[in-house]
Amino acid sequence: MSDMKLAIMGAAGRMGQALTRAAHSAPGVAVAGGTETPGSAAVGSDLGALAGLEPLGVTITDKPLELFTGIDGILDFTAPAATVEFAALAAQARIVHVIGTTGLGAEDEEKITAAARHATIIKAGNMSLGVNLLTALTARVAKALDESFDIEIVEMHHRHKVDAPSGTALMLGRAAAEGRGVSLDRHAVRVRDGHTGPRKSGDIGFAALRGGSVIGEHSVIFAGEGERIELTHRAGDRSIFALGAVRAAIWGRDKPPGLYSMIDVLGL
Repeated sequence: MSDMKLAIMGAAGRMGQALTRAAHSAPGVAVAGGTETPGSAAVGSDLGALAGLEPLGVTITDKPLELFTGIDGILDFTAPAATVEFAALAAQARIVHVIGTTGLGAEDEEKITAAARHATIIKAGNMSLGVNLLTALTARVAKALDESFDIEIVEMHHRHKVDAPSGTALMLGRAAAEGRGVSLDRHAVRVRDGHTGPRKSGDIGFAALRGGSVIGEHSVIFAGEGERIELTHRAGDRSIFALGAVRAAIWGRDKPPGLYSMIDVLGL
């Protein structure tokens, strides 16, 4: 089988550059293109040189429609509006779309689900192996413990992150709710301020911290009477997300259209 041709969306950003390096180093994968927003100074730049590699002879474009006709898949850690647009293009092209974008709203999710009727879409709030193991463990622990154990999810990211709670935190929250057999929408508590009264039994709380250059830290706390269980993952390098995304794309190459997660990719 020929190399899988992947394009990097948002190629000039920190995550985009990490994706370029990961795709370039993966056996059976070729970096075939990249996009940036119109007016970006990176348009026309070589993806390899921009990512600190030798020039790859592949330049960044601001015209994604032209790019989609000659590739097998895209790696997309951009913004919700862009991701929805890319999902529609991926559906038209019948290619693999790996989504690591966070901050997606309900309407965005609906459009991505619709696109998955024709594209192979792998979407996760976090692409790392460790976080997806943490997600599976969270669901199992939540199922094993009753509501006498309060669930709190604490996350911290760098000062530049624009959405809260993080996509990973919400993924963990959904896993906890699934383990308990409840709806996260009905039990999530995202804000506490002022005189809130005592904590309600069954709530799943979120706390978002921002500062410095923290790549990502997530803890799920199960707090009971006289004991506490904590499950934690700390990311030390963005490459773990990029490597997971490339792995997802390769996994998805021979899969039928549909909406998948990293749990599917990892067989968890």
